Amino acid sequence: MISLIAIWGGAVVFLALVMGTAWIVQMRTGQGGWADVFWSYGLGVAGVGISLFPVGPDGWSARQLVVALLIGIWGIRLGTHIAKRAAGEQEDARYARLRDEWGNTYRAKMFGFMMLQAGAASILALAVLLAARNPSSGLGLLDYLAIAAFFIAFAGETMADQQLKAFKAATTERHQICDVGLWGWSRHPNYFFEWLTWCAWPLFAINLSGNWPWGWLAFIAPLYMYWILNHVSGVPLVETHMQRTRPEAFANYARRTSRFFLRPPAR
Repeated sequence: MISLIAIWGGAVVFLALVMGTAWIVQMRTGQGGWADVFWSYGLGVAGVGISLFPVGPDGWSARQLVVALLIGIWGIRLGTHIAKRAAGEQEDARYARLRDEWGNTYRAKMFGFMMLQAGAASILALAVLLAARNPSSGLGLLDYLAIAAFFIAFAGETMADQQLKAFKAATTERHQICDVGLWGWSRHPNYFFEWLTWCAWPLFAINLSGNWPWGWLAFIAPLYMYWILNHVSGVPLVETHMQRTRPEAFANYARRTSRFFLRPPAR
């Protein structure tokens, strides 16, 4: 177990360096959204690294390879999506609001915020590590359920992002709210499917034989991600912005649409 702690510790240091670099980039560009790009790519790289290295005497297990592949896919998709948005749009409303609220203390507080982001990524990386290092031989039912959950989440988040992009391109009214497709079933389907992605890692990590009790600790990932998205930096900041910029439209949207989990729109 000491070796696993050392591997995770290396990932923690790496993620702190990544987010320190993100702080420099977003300060120089004035685009806070680049921080999310570094976070996504950084966690993806860290996840692949802790899944595969160091190589054991018997080589990589099938589970290590699958976990490394999936966390790599996750990082590339999310990081590339956010990078395109950061390069082509105005600053993310969440970071713009922090810039206004923090004023002259923005630089120092943003550095602290980046380190908190590194800490969040480190917690999630721990779940990936526990998933990859589950010593159970071969792939079992829980592993296949994890793979299914991941690709359902991957497809759902990609679809939600594409629907929002198409809506923005088609609408001429700045203060309209996207309520088409998945956005009619949840006010934040992208966040919902992002949370679902992190439900896959405990399924990989759990070993029902009892030989890997540490696997249960991987449930920290979906629990922590749910808390972050619903109570810290996801839903609250986005909805506060919408309430401020389009209060009537948002009130109508909130009345008929689920806040997070998918359900048919109310009539």
